[in-house]
Amino acid sequence: MKMNMLKRAKEVLDIEAQAIKNLKPRIGNNFIKAVDLVFKTKGRVVVSGMGKTGIIAQKFSATLASTGTPSLFLHTAEAIHGDLGKVTSEDIVIIISNSGSTEEMRQLLPLLKKIGSKIVALTGNVKSVLAKYSDVVLDVSVKKEACPLGLAPTASTTATLAMADALAVCLLELKGFKERDFAFYHPGGALGRRLFLKVEDIMRRGTANPVVLEDRKVSEVLLKITQARAGSATVVDRNGKLKGIFTDGDLRRHLETDPELPRRKVGEVMTKGPSVVNKDMLAAEAMRILQQKRIDEVPVVDANGKPVGLLDVQDLLKAGVV
Repeated sequence: MKMNMLKRAKEVLDIEAQAIKNLKPRIGNNFIKAVDLVFKTKGRVVVSGMGKTGIIAQKFSATLASTGTPSLFLHTAEAIHGDLGKVTSEDIVIIISNSGSTEEMRQLLPLLKKIGSKIVALTGNVKSVLAKYSDVVLDVSVKKEACPLGLAPTASTTATLAMADALAVCLLELKGFKERDFAFYHPGGALGRRLFLKVEDIMRRGTANPVVLEDRKVSEVLLKITQARAGSATVVDRNGKLKGIFTDGDLRRHLETDPELPRRKVGEVMTKGPSVVNKDMLAAEAMRILQQKRIDEVPVVDANGKPVGLLDVQDLLKAGVV
């Protein structure tokens, strides 16, 4: 019994995965037209559906709204009972329907045309009433549902959701939507805190931020690093200009070959021209830089390039920036 369940579960995943793969050859001119219509619309993107596809439509609308494309969900049946007043001629309506030929659809489509809205269809039937009324049709049909009865929407809803996500991501990139923009639409909860958190909010300052002149001896610098409980010191010249950073890694590398290291000037053994982050940068962006550079600490600078703090990867982890 257990083996049959595991086998069936894997079959379901295979069927749904194949349904998504089958969409790839259909990504062409119609897809480009759909993205272009949505991108250029002066109004909102109204996403409509009912039943299981209505749930997909709600998710699609929510994704658009959270990534910079004003959108609202319109239940297909409710639309013909008063909610059609939400739609204007400047809006674009994306209708999701597997059959594309429900009675509600037949009543709604002529009304949308009368309003003057452009229509994009995500449908499993490219010869349906919906397809005939639409300005652009995206084929999301599947060969079979994962449901053994072929009745419950499974592979079809998965494929539709994947196509909708493809549209949303392309729009996001066309709009130049960035992490800061995403943070604006997600101010609440842990995600909001992570995205709004700036480097200056968590960087080390004052005594916790060891800053030394380039002519100081390494022994003095090590003492200052220890007192600050840091892993590095920022090195500057007499004018406070950033010259380099002296890290635990620098210490280990030079200590192996230079017994005179403690008496050397730190400017002789520091890492010159280190990576830096701006104090106004999002902490999440700074985390990505540390990961890409494979470093644990980085000097923080202001708009003029002057060192104002130190950012440690541990501080980012404690703040929940992961």
